[in-house]
Amino acid sequence: MTAVPLGVPEVPARPIAERRVSRRIQVGPVAVGGGAPVSVQSMTTTRTSDVGVTLQQIAELTASGCQIVRVACPTQDDADALATIARKSQIPVIADIHFQPKYVFAAIEAGCAAVRVNPGNIKQFDDRVKEIAQAAKDHGTPIRIGVNAGSLDRRLLRKYGRATPEALVESALWEASLFEEHGFRDIKISVKHNDPVVMIEAYRQLAEQCDYPLHLGVTEAGPAFQGTIKSAVAFGALLSRGIGDTIRVSLSAPPAEEVKVGIQILQSLGLKERRLEIVSCPSCGRAQVDVYQLAEEVTAGLDGMEVPLRVAVMGCVVNGPGEAREADLGVASGNGKGQIFVKGEVIKTVPESKIVETLIEEAMKIAEQMEQDGVGSGEPAVTVS
Repeated sequence: MTAVPLGVPEVPARPIAERRVSRRIQVGPVAVGGGAPVSVQSMTTTRTSDVGVTLQQIAELTASGCQIVRVACPTQDDADALATIARKSQIPVIADIHFQPKYVFAAIEAGCAAVRVNPGNIKQFDDRVKEIAQAAKDHGTPIRIGVNAGSLDRRLLRKYGRATPEALVESALWEASLFEEHGFRDIKISVKHNDPVVMIEAYRQLAEQCDYPLHLGVTEAGPAFQGTIKSAVAFGALLSRGIGDTIRVSLSAPPAEEVKVGIQILQSLGLKERRLEIVSCPSCGRAQVDVYQLAEEVTAGLDGMEVPLRVAVMGCVVNGPGEAREADLGVASGNGKGQIFVKGEVIKTVPESKIVETLIEEAMKIAEQMEQDGVGSGEPAVTVS
């Protein structure tokens, strides 16, 4: 009989799509573009001038899996804080600059890993592009040209009537051309819109017209639920075509939540090593246990586990045994008890009151064995149904 592989699926040998060919830049130690893994970004919500609080939030983002962080720099006090933040941050820091060219130079001198500028807000920049390009070149600092629908250049709004995909792309490429005139091509581009359909088309057009690495984002995506859906749809549509080198999920929620969603999107597409994965059923009239409660308790009990583990928590006898059998660890519940599966085999049957406790105990045993066997670290994968 042919063995059936169980547990968390490996990242497929063939990617979901051939990655778009782009030039590679370095954002600090993180390679972007040129076939490098897609990286997850977020942005601090603190006043950058409050160095301690900002560094604390960056530490929290780092712990959640964030690879690059952006900080706002609207004032001189913020600019003055950049050197300390860039030096003490564990991940590369990008300075977010609008309106004031002097802060671009401050960020470059402070040692920021990159600087983001917005073409729609940089009228004063145009006459200083040569200086900016030279300073960035001297320090090895990439520039992200970040176009936003909400701050599109008025000239382009008059030309197109609104923030169309064509308008976003023209803005980005026009700004890139100003840097290219001075021999500077260490550039990353984003063309963000709050409508995923417009955003997808803008990036599709941009990908065809340049070879710069692209940073994906649905800007002002909304509250956590809505923003997660919009970002997942947009990123999935683009990444499945090989388009996208870095991502940021923009949510009206704590930044660490943005990172968690971004990581999950990449894992779901096979673009990042799978870690903790919870598979659970939506429950139905067949369920004989409180699946929601079981799922929450198991997830909480496995929080922090650092091996790729798939756990199935199933609520009925229809799909339960099959799903539990295909996971590293699982339970098929019914009639006040649960069958516990480990690597496809039933090892015991326990009362419903012991299901969570037993799953956590068995998960710890599996994790310990996986660590001894040298299985790659990561968060556990839990399947709840």
